Amino acid sequence: MSVNIKINNAIKKFGDITVISDVSLDIQDKELFTLLGPSGCGKTTLLRMIAGFNTIEGGTFFFNDKKINDMEVSKRNIGMVFQNYAIFPHYSVRQNVEFGLKNRDYDKAAIKMETDKFLKLMQIYDYRDRKPEHLSGGQQQRVALARALVIKPDVLLMDEPLSNLDAKLRLEMRQVIRDIQKEVGITTVYVTHDQEEAMAISDRIAVMNAGIIQQIGTPQEIYHRPINQFVSTFIGRTNFIIAKYTLRDHQIKLGDYSFQIENLQLNEDSDVLLSVRPEDFVLHNEDNASDLKGIVRDNYFLGLNTHQIVELKHNQQVVEIIQESSLEENLQVGQEVSLSIKTHKINVFSIDGARNLLLKG
Repeated sequence: MSVNIKINNAIKKFGDITVISDVSLDIQDKELFTLLGPSGCGKTTLLRMIAGFNTIEGGTFFFNDKKINDMEVSKRNIGMVFQNYAIFPHYSVRQNVEFGLKNRDYDKAAIKMETDKFLKLMQIYDYRDRKPEHLSGGQQQRVALARALVIKPDVLLMDEPLSNLDAKLRLEMRQVIRDIQKEVGITTVYVTHDQEEAMAISDRIAVMNAGIIQQIGTPQEIYHRPINQFVSTFIGRTNFIIAKYTLRDHQIKLGDYSFQIENLQLNEDSDVLLSVRPEDFVLHNEDNASDLKGIVRDNYFLGLNTHQIVELKHNQQVVEIIQESSLEENLQVGQEVSLSIKTHKINVFSIDGARNLLLKG
C-alpha cells in the first residue's frame, strides 16, 4: 500500500529561528516527488518532519486521511534510505535486508521469500552472503534500498542517497531508483541539491529556498517556465540580460536587436530581465545588420557540446552559449559573431527577478 501525503501550513522552528515557513504540499499516491534546493534551505528538515524525527511547530501532516503529527515513528510505516547507507557492517547482505522483517515477526518462510524477491529485484542476490565492506558503493546503496522496500512501507523517504557515489555510479543508481520506484509503486519523497538528478528521476519537483517553496511542477514546467529568477538559476544554466520592453509594440530591445513578445504581464514600458538558456542562442555564419553582435572571449570543448563565452557589444555583458560540437571548430578568441535568440523559449522576469512576466498571477 502507498499513500497520498498532505502537508498543510507546516512550520518548523529551532529556538527562535524559523527554518520551515508555512509550507503546504499535496504529494500524490505512487508519485516520486523531489524536494530540491541548496544546502540549508530546509528540505531535509521537512523530510524528517514527515518521518517523525523532527517535532512540528505548526501545521498538519496527513497520510491519506490519517493525521500523523503525533504518531510514533515506528507506526508510520515508512522506509528510509540515507546518504551514508546506514547498513549494518557486521551483517551480511541477506541479514541486512532481512532485518526489518524479523523485527516485524514474519515467519522464516516469509522472510526468505520476501528477502530473495528484493535481493533479485535490486540485482544483489549473487552478493547475498557478502559483508558490506566487500561491496561497491552502488551495491551498498542497493542493499539499503532493498532493506527499505522489503517491509512494504507506505512511504519511501530518501535523503541525498547518491551524494557519496562517483559520477558514473550516480547516473546508474538514479535510473535504478526510478525504475524500482515505478515497479514497486510506492509514494516516494526524495531530497537532493542536484538539479540534474532531480529532473532525471522526478514526477514533480518542489524547489525550496530559505524554508519556503518557490515553485512546484514537473521537471519540464520548472525548466521551461521558472516562476522567478532563483528557480531559473537553480534549474539548469541561464544567462540574465537586462532589456527594455515597450508596451505599444510589445517589443523587447537589446541595443539594436529587437523582437516581439506579446501577453507579458506588464501595462507600461519597463526594464525587464531576460533569462536565456545557453542552448537558446543561435550563432550565424553570415553577418546580418539586425542581429545581436558579440565578441568571442573564450571557448571550451566538452565532447558533445562546445561552450562559447561571448561578450555582447551593446552592453559588454558576457554570456555563455552552448553549441553542438563539430570536427572543425572555427570560432577564434577575439572574433566578432552575429547572434539571435530562440525567442519562443526565453523567460522574461520583472527587473528585480521576483516574477516571471510570462505567467499569470
